[in-house]
Amino acid sequence: MLIGLLVSEEFLDSAWVGETRCLILDIALPGMSEPDLQRELERRSHRIPVIFITAVQDETARQRLHSQGAEECLFKPFGEADVIKALDDAIPVNNTTLEG
Repeated sequence: MLIGLLVSEEFLDSAWVGETRCLILDIALPGMSEPDLQRELERRSHRIPVIFITAVQDETARQRLHSQGAEECLFKPFGEADVIKALDDAIPVNNTTLEG
């Protein structure tokens, strides 16, 4: 299920936090920064894989996000195959891929 929450703090306080298997977060959303959201989830012992997306082509930021536990950091524009691969890597399902 996909849910559009605009503010990180709303997600942290929602019932969805315990049901979420993966988050796809744009780094440039308002409110708490998305890397801060990832750290707060870790602090609260919620181990949710995170895939970041960004329009800023910054390899240093990508490496930093990976070192902080991000599953992937996709640069816009990216294709459907990129998202599917990132999701497959983040949440493997019975050794099958999302593509089938």
